[in-house]
Amino acid sequence: MTDVSARYREIQLRIAAAALEAGRSASEVTLVCVSKTIHHGAIRPMLDLGHQAFGENRVQEAKSKWPALLAAFANTQLHLIGPLQSNKAAEAIGLFSSIHSLDRESLALALAKELERTDWAVELFVQVNTGLEPQKSGIAPAETLAFVDRCRSALKLPVIGLMCIPPADEEPSVHFAMLAKLAREAGLSKLSMGMSGDFETAIAFGATHIRVGSALFGARPAH
Repeated sequence: MTDVSARYREIQLRIAAAALEAGRSASEVTLVCVSKTIHHGAIRPMLDLGHQAFGENRVQEAKSKWPALLAAFANTQLHLIGPLQSNKAAEAIGLFSSIHSLDRESLALALAKELERTDWAVELFVQVNTGLEPQKSGIAPAETLAFVDRCRSALKLPVIGLMCIPPADEEPSVHFAMLAKLAREAGLSKLSMGMSGDFETAIAFGATHIRVGSALFGARPAH
């Protein structure tokens, strides 16, 4: 527990330093603590410290461990950062305050249908496959502006930003710069980019949400 608290404070200092270097305020950067596969007992110290933004990869896992924590810490914001099946749209909207993985037309339609019949407030990020990697989800960069426009104009979806996961073997700054440019062209103000190994670079390129897991909780077991 103490190790998690110490790592958390170190990450906060690194965020502040990176923001200062970029001429930004640290308050512009939301640290999304990635708690996927982490037992609720290890998450509790972060909540006790006052942290409010957490990221999960799967709806089912989040449903199994977060309801009690959300009841105890009412201001907590849960972010879905992993892929979302269209048939889980209703469950996701009822649990998460932000979904970072809007990545296809069928999911956009499913989310629009659910949001028409509920007053749940949710913020959406369009996931962009900046590296055009076939194994990854996401809208192709060349199709992003049209997709964002359809989501916002035709489907009335609350899209606030873009998200990307750069290829592991490429310089992330190229992909962060691409995402920032696309966001400007789309008129979006939020950028979900940067993880444990590159979040300081992401902050330099304008990240508003960074997704940090292993640097806080340690390496996850290999599956």
